[in-house]
Order: sequence, then C-alpha cells, then structure tokens
Amino acid sequence: MELRSSIKYLKGVGEKRAAVLAKLGIFTLWDLLTFYPRTYEDWSKIYSIKDAPLNENICIRGIVGMPCREHRIRKGMTLYKTEVTDGEMLLDITFFNNPYSAKKLEQGKEYLFFGKITGKGYYRSMNSPDFVETDGSGGIRPIYPQTAGMNSRAIEKLVKSAFEYGEKPTDPIPEEIRNSYCLMNLSDALQNIHFPQSADMLSEARRRLIFEELFLLELGLLRMKTKSRQSTAVSMKKDYTDEFRSLLPFELTNAQKKAISQAAEDMLLGTPMNRLVQGDVGSGKTAVCAALIYNCARNGYQSALMAPTEVLAMQHYKTLAKFFENTDITIGLLTGSTPAAEKKRIKASLKSGETDLVIGTHALIQKDVEFDRLALAVTDEQHRFGVNQRNSLHSKGQNPHTLVMSATPIPRTLALIIYGDLDLSILDEMPKGRQKTETYLVTPEIRERAYGYVKKHLCEGRQGYIVCPLVEEGETSEMTAANALFKELSDGFFKGFRLGLLHGKMKSADKKAVMDSFSSGNIQLLVSTTVIEVGIDVPNAVIMVIENAERFGLSQLHQLRGRIGRGTEKSTCILISDADETERLNVLASTNDGFKIADEDLKLRGPGDFFGSRQHGLPEMKIANMMTDGEAIREAHTAAENLLKKNPALSGEEFALLRNEVNRLFSGGSMN
Repeated sequence: MELRSSIKYLKGVGEKRAAVLAKLGIFTLWDLLTFYPRTYEDWSKIYSIKDAPLNENICIRGIVGMPCREHRIRKGMTLYKTEVTDGEMLLDITFFNNPYSAKKLEQGKEYLFFGKITGKGYYRSMNSPDFVETDGSGGIRPIYPQTAGMNSRAIEKLVKSAFEYGEKPTDPIPEEIRNSYCLMNLSDALQNIHFPQSADMLSEARRRLIFEELFLLELGLLRMKTKSRQSTAVSMKKDYTDEFRSLLPFELTNAQKKAISQAAEDMLLGTPMNRLVQGDVGSGKTAVCAALIYNCARNGYQSALMAPTEVLAMQHYKTLAKFFENTDITIGLLTGSTPAAEKKRIKASLKSGETDLVIGTHALIQKDVEFDRLALAVTDEQHRFGVNQRNSLHSKGQNPHTLVMSATPIPRTLALIIYGDLDLSILDEMPKGRQKTETYLVTPEIRERAYGYVKKHLCEGRQGYIVCPLVEEGETSEMTAANALFKELSDGFFKGFRLGLLHGKMKSADKKAVMDSFSSGNIQLLVSTTVIEVGIDVPNAVIMVIENAERFGLSQLHQLRGRIGRGTEKSTCILISDADETERLNVLASTNDGFKIADEDLKLRGPGDFFGSRQHGLPEMKIANMMTDGEAIREAHTAAENLLKKNPALSGEEFALLRNEVNRLFSGGSMN
C-alpha cells in the first residue's frame, strides 16, 4: 500500500473510521506513520506485587485467579472484580462500568497489567488497569493523542497495521549526511518512535526525526534567503532619513534609529533588503516603516503596506497620512470594503505611478493590482500571513525590498526558524512618556468591583475596553459572549454610558463606524472580541477588563493589553478568570516585557499553539520543540548551510528525494 494512499483503505479503517481519524489530521498512511505518540508507558520494568511502589504507574505480571464478578452498587454504576497472583501475593483488580475489559480476562491466563497499585499492609488493589496477554516480555508502549471514537490503543493497532501493509518509506536524507551526524535511517526511526526496542533506541529515533524536520525547514528558508539576495532593480540612490526625522514632532528612540539605519543601508545596496523589525507593543515600528517609505518616495519609487485586518489597515492609513501630511507623498487605501469606483481609481494610479504608497489587506495581492515602480513591500503582523502571501506581494515588483513587522514578540530561537530568510532588527526601547500598565488577576466574584473601577475612569472622561472571547452564546456555555455582554452591560451596570460593540463578524463599514466613534470619544466603553488585538490606537483608553482570560495565550493577552497605555496616563488591565491557571496568568501580571512573556508562552503552550494557527507556507513542527531542541536547531542549520554551499540547487539523483520534500513543504517558494 502506497504511503500517500487514503487511510480508509488500510485494513481495519474504512469510511467511518477514516472520518474519525480526519479529526486528528490523519488522511493518508503517511499521516498515520508521522502521527507521533505524545508520551509512552514503560512496561519493560516488571515489578512483583509485593515490591511495586504505590500510587505510581507501573507494570506487574499476574495470572487471573477467577472470572470477573459483577457488582451493581447503584443505578448507573457496575463494578467488575477479579484477583490475580504473581505466585507470591494477590492483587484485586476492579473495572468500573466496563464489561468489555472484564470479559477479555480469562481465568488461568497470564497478563501484564499497567496502572497504579493502592493498599495497606498485605492488601493490594489496582483500578481500571490496561492489560495485554504476555509471552513473558514487556516493552515501551506508545500513548497517542486521541479523539471521541478513537482511543490510543485503537491508534496503536492501526499503526502496527500500517507498518505491516504499507510500503517501506524512502529516506530523503542522503546516506552521507546521515553518517556525518550519526542518524538512524527513516524506516528504523519511524519503527522506534512508535514501538521502541529500548529507551536508547527511542532517543535515537527522536533525534533523527527532529533533525529531519529542522533540516528541511532550514534548507527551504536558506534557499529563499539566497534567492532574495539576487540583484534588485530598485536600489536607492540617496538616504533621506535625516529629512524624514525633521518632519516628526517627537524624538526617535535609539532602537528606532538603529533599525532605520540598518534598513536604509540595505536599500542602498544592489541586493534587496529583507528585514524583520520586531518590537513590543508600542515600540514604534510604524515610524521605522514610515522612514523607509519616505526614502522610497523621495527616490522616485512606490511602497505597499499589507496588514491582516481592515481595522489595522485603516489605522496605518491614518497614522502614515499624519506623518506625511506636509509632504507631496500620495497615499491610497485598498481593502475588501473599498467602493468599486475608488478601487478602480487606486489601481489605475498605482499602475501609472501617481500613488506613492498603498496600504491594504489581502486585496493588495490580487492579480489586477499592478505597480509602476514598486520598491518596498511591507507586511505587518507577518505571522498572520506567512511565506506564500509575502511572496505574492513581493512578486508585484522587480525583486523589491522587503520589510516585515511583528508586534508579537517572538523568542529569538523561534524567530530565526520562522523568519530564517530575513535579517533581524529588534526594537527593545519604549518611546519617552510611556507608562507601565498595571495588571491584576481577579476571580469572577469581584467582577462588580472591577466594573466599578471601569465606571470611575469613564466618569473622569477616560475610555476603556471589555474584551471577551466569543461573539455569540452556544459555542461554550461558560464563555461570556460579546453580543450578550454588550446588551447586559448597556441595560444594567453601565446604563447611561455610551457603549459600543465590535467583533469580527460585523460588516467592514460597521466596524469602521464603531472605531471612528471610539477614536473620537463618542463611545466611552468598547465591548469587543480579539478584533482589537492589533491596530487600535486610542491614547485616551486607559482601562481594560478581559473576561475568561484563561481562554487566551499569554502573548495574545499581552497584545490585547497593548491597546491601553498608549498615552501618558497610568493604565490598568484586569484579567477575570476562575480557572486554575494562576501561575500562567500571573506571568502577565508580573511583567510588561513582551519578550519574557513570549518565552513563557512558548514554554507553557509549545510552538504549535504559539500563534493560534499554523504558519501558512511553513511546514508544521510535529516533533521538534523550539524551546528544548536548541542544539538540534543549530546542528540542522549548520548542516543545511554546508550542503547549500556545495550544492545550492540540491541537484543530482542523490538529492532528488530531499529536493522534492523541500519543494512539497515550501510549495509557494519552489526550489526548481
């Protein structure tokens, strides 16, 4: 059976089970083989009943002494009991409402039992153990992520079936590289990641598979970086940074000056600038971006700035229009809700070269958007786009300069992986006058006091936010929905105040109307979902309450908190949660440093959940861990660099599988 065949054709699956497996992301035989265990049970060390440690998951060997007896103790609860012996001591076994397991145990047969032993003195018992018939040997058994209708043991059986009936996988890593780094071949690694022969073999299998994931990732990113270093037709003739700085009503921070200098120097060269400007909330990335746009315009070139949401695009339009109000730089705004006639006019002026800067959403990468002399392609909140969409904007010009901005602080190790094709500038200074936002974690019992504190600020002429994770009731009954909360607060606690509602399901025109009203001060309190996470800049907003704070990642909470504290007034963020997550949420209360928070978020949630959704155009990390596999990252990076120095195109039959695999993973950035 071919590895890319549908999983429904594997013995023991079929249409129904295939639908269940799809919920786990398993669609093919290969998906199943690379659906790695989340942990393991060690059945290799077998204890006697007498010597087994109590209240720990351990394995014992025993012979069933009698058939399971049924005990109905109350309606809806039936116990099934038996006892086993290892020849020295007895062990009571109990199953709860599980006649299936009880019937599988046959009197007189020997089994391995895995579970926790409890008891006092000579009495020992084990509740609901896992068990298998034994030939006298144990082993290390895999435990898989599971879903309704498909438990770990069922997946284990299917994986065994896949090894039995599936073709042997071909290894994309050439033998020479495997030998250099002492790596297992792929087939052995897959066998030992699922069914390890020993703890050492499991360790070696993990090392091999982690190396492969990171090696393929580094090869793709380094190839992209090499491609982007080819000559550009848009090198700047002069640096106009000093002229731009004279337009500003404020002094740039040293970090901003350094980032602008680095980028401006890149743009004077004959190769394209490819730079990530990463900074915490409010660190001034837009001013850095504006300086480079100004440079392009003064050199006779065009720029494009792509944002992930219309709200953020509109915010950038307002900010940059203010920066350039005393210049002759022309700006256009192009989003999904731009009227048809206006779209037509903007597209024509871009093609003719009349518009110097266009700001927009995904609308910018539509086929009919053409530029006369695009020199700078900027993407903001890059993790919401990904490699392919960045490439689409880039393709609108003749190898233009690329600036990527991210207000989501990313640990440096992770940034090097995700943005491995970019140079890095970090804004680690805050503009003068910015106050630290005080953050408090409270339980729902004192919600009314928290709302009273919000009311106090509103009465003093300030504005605020109340953020909740859902739009409508029903998805999760315990969650506070924005619509319901807005109505409840408007008619209740905040009756008489001017409230507004903002969420992602609203029409663009309605969103704009609400934001304009909030920005002008007409709306005092904005009830919102995470649509305000980026791009909202209202200095008079100084108070925020976040409902069900446990529903958010730390980095997302930090982004939300960044909507306040944007002026010179002291600001306060109140997190409301009754979940048992005080340690995690207290991280946010203890620091305003986004990079520290990002580190903690990555440790607590792992790279798969760090951004809330996977990077478009980048391969998913199934086994590598960005926080713990630092040495493997460095090893894979070195291996990829060395290989590409010798063979930049990965040409030749020996590298065909490797080249194809990288092409498959980076389908938008072909290496042909």
